[in-house]
Amino acid sequence: MRYWAYFSAKLIVAGGVLYGLLLLLSGLLPEETRLNEYDAFRNGPLRLVNNLAFMGWFLLCAGVLYLIIRDQRYRCRVCLRRLRMPIETGSWGQMLQLGRPRIEYICPYGHGTLKAEELQISGLANPEWTPHSDDMWDELYAASKEPGDQP
Repeated sequence: MRYWAYFSAKLIVAGGVLYGLLLLLSGLLPEETRLNEYDAFRNGPLRLVNNLAFMGWFLLCAGVLYLIIRDQRYRCRVCLRRLRMPIETGSWGQMLQLGRPRIEYICPYGHGTLKAEELQISGLANPEWTPHSDDMWDELYAASKEPGDQP
């Protein structure tokens, strides 16, 4: 729940800042005055500047939205910290044995692992989030125990 609340908060803050920039931009640019049908030819450079300014604002909005989504994708679902330590698994040369190449990111506090495709050929493949148990040392202790050992 915190994950989506943080994402919504980032979108709201960015939307507010970009809307304020739009109001500032529309206040700085002069309005178009048209007296007759031939004034459109005389106001051509003014229209061009207005259109370029609003196109730049739109591209800025699209870029900010892309960066917000990209940042959110590589955050831990529990603690919202950036995921670290990318590990490449798989190989194109040994795809039948090891599987397709993937990149795994882990939370520095052991909350989970994100497995993302290295190369997306067949459309958008969603990354796979795998939560870990609360006690991250269980897996290490289990690997070091002998089959006959008692706890």
